[in-house]
Amino acid sequence: MDFPAQPWPTGRAEQLEPLVRRVLAPNPGPFTFTGTETYLVGAAGALAVIDPGPDDPAHLGALLEALGDAPVAAICCTHNHRDHSPAAALLAVATGAPVIGCAPLALTSAGPRGDAPFDPTYAPDHVLADGDSLSGPDWTLTAVATPGHTSNHLCFALEQSGALFTGDHVMGWSTSVVIPPDGDMAAYMASLDKLHSREDRVYYPAHGPQVDKPRQLVRGMIGHRRQRERQILRLLGTGEARIVELVPRMYKGLDERLHGAAGMSVLAHLVELEQRGTVERRDEVWMLLEG
Repeated sequence: MDFPAQPWPTGRAEQLEPLVRRVLAPNPGPFTFTGTETYLVGAAGALAVIDPGPDDPAHLGALLEALGDAPVAAICCTHNHRDHSPAAALLAVATGAPVIGCAPLALTSAGPRGDAPFDPTYAPDHVLADGDSLSGPDWTLTAVATPGHTSNHLCFALEQSGALFTGDHVMGWSTSVVIPPDGDMAAYMASLDKLHSREDRVYYPAHGPQVDKPRQLVRGMIGHRRQRERQILRLLGTGEARIVELVPRMYKGLDERLHGAAGMSVLAHLVELEQRGTVERRDEVWMLLEG
């Protein structure tokens, strides 16, 4: 998907519906699109802030300006990649609000990444489990556990309007990156099935445009991943191969600078297939199992 024409609404509070405003952070990039989108939930009294974003003084200033004199009841994080959670601690100091949401997680990776690294400073005051809720004067947010992109990923359902804040699990501009060992393709697919079974009216992702036909998009994402899986099996059916050999055959025309990140996605599929007993590996070489 191409980037939209500038200027983008960076730093400006946009009213999306009566209970929801959005503020775009100034951190555009190949894996963040036009930037991280922070959501302010509530119209009267104490508000919730979802995915406060990166450690950026301009973004923090934009959030405080958008909040005005309104108190903050909760600062909620879908997961703690560095484009999502570092501003939580800064906003907590400025507002006195607790940080509530995903569990803390900090892993390092020596290989190429297709997303931001984890934020090791993330320290929530309270962790939400699947189905847990928090409320303000005119809003209730319910946590929907959606592991896959990360093992600690949560979405947040706004009960009053049928909106779902999907973080990086479902985005309108790109599929989510799944990078082992924490990223798990089987969990990701199960989470997609979980969302497809819901009746949410609209998705508000952390990157890219809102999703007005959520079940249709999720159905397409499930199909896309299964197509990739079939492609891997078809290629391995012609002979054993290493991931570096599969990537250019699967992602024809892809910028070679992105081959490492694509290889992580292929690895996630292969690990799932290995767990199902469909493929096996010997060192870096992958092959189909007979029968």
